[in-house]
Amino acid sequence: MSQETQPSDIGQYPEGDNLKHFIENRKRGGLVWRVSFQIATILAILALIALLYNIINGAFGYVAIQNKVDPNSLVLAMEENQMLSSSGTVSSEDDNELVDGIEGNPNAIGFFGYAYYNDNRDKLKAISVDGQAPSRETAESGDYPLARPLFIYSAADVMRENPAIGAFVDYYLTNVNSVIEEVGYFPISDDLLNEATTAWSAAAGEQADALQAYTANPAEVSDHDISISGSSTVYPLTRQLAIQFRRAGFQGGLDLQQTGTTAGFRAFCEDMTTGISNASRPINRAEIEACESNKRTPVEFRVGTDALAVVVSSENTFLENVTKDELRQIFTSAETWSEVNPDWPNEPIERFIPGADSGTLDFFAETVFDRQLEALTEPELIEILKANLSTGLLRRFDAEAPLVERSQPELVDLVLERVVEQQVVQSWELTESIFDRAEIEETVAAIPQGELQWRSWLTPAFLVTPQSSTPELAGIRTALFGTLWVIAITILVALPVGVGAAIYLEEYAIMVANPTLRRINAIIQTNINNLAGVPSIIYGILGLAIFVRAIEPITSGMLFGVSDPTTANGRTIISASLTLALLILPLIIINAQEAIRAVPNSLRQAGMGLGATRWQTIWSHVLPSAIPGILTGNILAMSRAIGETAPLVVIGASTFITVDPTGPFSKFTVLPIQIYQWTSRPQAEFRNIAAAAIIVLLILLLTLNASAVLLRNRYSRRLS
Repeated sequence: MSQETQPSDIGQYPEGDNLKHFIENRKRGGLVWRVSFQIATILAILALIALLYNIINGAFGYVAIQNKVDPNSLVLAMEENQMLSSSGTVSSEDDNELVDGIEGNPNAIGFFGYAYYNDNRDKLKAISVDGQAPSRETAESGDYPLARPLFIYSAADVMRENPAIGAFVDYYLTNVNSVIEEVGYFPISDDLLNEATTAWSAAAGEQADALQAYTANPAEVSDHDISISGSSTVYPLTRQLAIQFRRAGFQGGLDLQQTGTTAGFRAFCEDMTTGISNASRPINRAEIEACESNKRTPVEFRVGTDALAVVVSSENTFLENVTKDELRQIFTSAETWSEVNPDWPNEPIERFIPGADSGTLDFFAETVFDRQLEALTEPELIEILKANLSTGLLRRFDAEAPLVERSQPELVDLVLERVVEQQVVQSWELTESIFDRAEIEETVAAIPQGELQWRSWLTPAFLVTPQSSTPELAGIRTALFGTLWVIAITILVALPVGVGAAIYLEEYAIMVANPTLRRINAIIQTNINNLAGVPSIIYGILGLAIFVRAIEPITSGMLFGVSDPTTANGRTIISASLTLALLILPLIIINAQEAIRAVPNSLRQAGMGLGATRWQTIWSHVLPSAIPGILTGNILAMSRAIGETAPLVVIGASTFITVDPTGPFSKFTVLPIQIYQWTSRPQAEFRNIAAAAIIVLLILLLTLNASAVLLRNRYSRRLS
């Protein structure tokens, strides 16, 4: 065997082919490790992407909001109340009374359907709104701001059970365009009329042919009665067609009342005392639900168009045109004409408006004021609260923070919470919201008082609001404060103790000559290494035994006279912090040892060679050089501590608490426990806010870690 193939030399100094094989093996090994590292990196990135996707997907998306009270109806009621309670205001459901009040009075103003103005042209003058006069042309084109549709409503079951009503509705749609202009309103297009006829046919179903036969000969259904109520605006049109229906042969009872649109819907949907409802506005969601709760589904029939006329007396010489803003002032806050426009006379305004149950009043307020709840002023929001909340509840809110001192957004939130009583009844994740919008809208349409909203569960209010049993009202303020308190005390305890232990083990223990003491130090080192791998819940049990039970007088604050009766059992922030300090102490010690061990011995020798003591050398040379490594270990330890849940659950952290911690002896909860508690709830909305809380936790962790990294880099630059 040659020298180059001697077995004793191949392992240590390979040559020739052995060297070649050795290099190839090293390359293959390096390739395997490099590929493994790259695969592991890719898997880690994919896992991180999946994590972020799930979190972000849950923190944003559409929600179905169900309102106990429609917020728009609150605004409408507030505005109508302002109009009805303004000085110099007279209201009536009878438009003829309004006409009588305005005629001959140059300081009077009012509004009602165009038909009533048309019948009293010699006594009244219609004024333009935003430069547009009421007419058939401006109403049909939509140029006149107060143009509106007119309706009648019935139901399929009503028309089938009472053929007289079914026949009258058919007669109404067949003849309305021939009489509507005579009454004073404007006919609808053939397309709209065909839509109404189609809706009637669908509602009549198999009885359509029979009902049409009754339409041609109404006398055959004279054994049935017809009851109609509702809008005073539609009243003259319905009255004219009822007269013609009677002349065509109908001899049954025919009760026609002008009660106002809202009262008409109430009689039709809730009391079910009428079979047809006249309406000068579309039926709203709450009224539909009132109908459906009584198993009556309203069917809408468009019958005409009206140009709501704002009128003054023909003796008024100064008013020809008004803007919407001027109308708002005229019918609410202004007391004299000159307050609205200095060119107008300094005479009191006398207002004549429809009553509270009138659809005309609803339409006017919705069109002229046109505001959302979020746009109301503080006094208006307070007015809504006072009108809808009990005296005791208002007194409680005033005790917490006077209503007059609260900001407008705070008052809006209070109205939504206590009056509107918004609840999220269903939520969708981000991907569903983007790709399934049509299906989501169909789902929301079937929810009573349902409303579709885009929701970011992570909002400024989420950060400053305490815990709540209602997910849309819950926040993380208490948990956030608890986390900051626990982490701050944990680091203040663990960092100096851990670094001190590392200094002893690396700088002093190695100098010990006593064999027994050296063995003890070796045992300590071994235990520190082992403790780094102990499950965290074991530390929780240790903390429960020592900090919560054994030294309860200290951790509860009783020894210092600052204990809270609710935390006198030691389940406090200080107990949690000391437990977490034990948990991360091995990690800090091991990393600090590595950082100290990496400092060159030449620095120590130089310091002591110049006459410095060992401690002076450590303080002035070793520690400054090791600080970047020590802070790296601190970052790792802090990252572990901030995400721990198991030991804190054992210690007794609260799962539901609304009181912010005020010191180390307070009850507490932390973000991980809050997240765990929310994810265990059955409602999907709690998982949405859990996702938002995870984002906050990650941001908090990254912020704290970034601060430590910046501090580490600063020391590194100083040393370099």
